[in-house]
Amino acid sequence: MKNLLRAALLSSMLLLGAHHAAAQVAIGIQIGPPPPPRHYVVPASPGPGYFWVDGYWYPANGRYVWHRGYWTRPPYAGAHWIGPRHEGGRFYAGYWDGPHGRFDHDHHWDHDHDRDHDRWHH
Repeated sequence: MKNLLRAALLSSMLLLGAHHAAAQVAIGIQIGPPPPPRHYVVPASPGPGYFWVDGYWYPANGRYVWHRGYWTRPPYAGAHWIGPRHEGGRFYAGYWDGPHGRFDHDHHWDHDHDRDHDRWHH
């Protein structure tokens, strides 16, 4: 009985150790810095309260894809846009920040509330 108890204890310790070791492993792909930003003419604002979000490169499936700039409304008064950036080989998505906290930008949310104004978004 003692041997069975020791074996069970040893097995659980090994499994726990393996689980924690696996939790420490991270895999990522670095594809280098993005291309230079594209040059374009910013279209006229659709009206008061809109904010222009510059176009930017973002990683997708091991390559960079260009996201066109667009007009949108902030999620609340006083929010300001923190643009996406590439730093240390990593991409950090843009978001809104201000006195009511951070809001990650979500295009589905924008379209559902008629917030974005861009002739290329459908």
